[in-house]
Amino acid sequence: MSQGVVTKPGRYSVEETVERVTQILTAKGITLFALVDHSAEAEKAGMQMPPTKLLIFGNPKAGTPLLVDRPSVALDLPLKLLVRQDAEGEVWVSYNSAEYLQERHGLSAGMTSTLAAVEALATQIVRA
Repeated sequence: MSQGVVTKPGRYSVEETVERVTQILTAKGITLFALVDHSAEAEKAGMQMPPTKLLIFGNPKAGTPLLVDRPSVALDLPLKLLVRQDAEGEVWVSYNSAEYLQERHGLSAGMTSTLAAVEALATQIVRA
């Protein structure tokens, strides 16, 4: 873990990983607020980069108490999951650890179960 960022190897392509994440989010009733395709945007700017997508997701019912308790947590909510391919073709899934976010925003241990959901989701994705 580097400065709160957890990175795990993916088992599928970026596209398939994103599709699997989307299916899991839908099944769990979690809202996908945005899907940022960094590589497509780079291409529009006349540049190239390996496939890189950022999923921004959450559940307002779960996140709002965190935002009320610690408004600074809005810098990190909704939650984010980065799916990228490196220059060697390997796929990686990255996210901010719940522990890092807890420390960064001074959240009580009881408030971090919502944040831990992203870790559980990432684990589910890389094992699927």
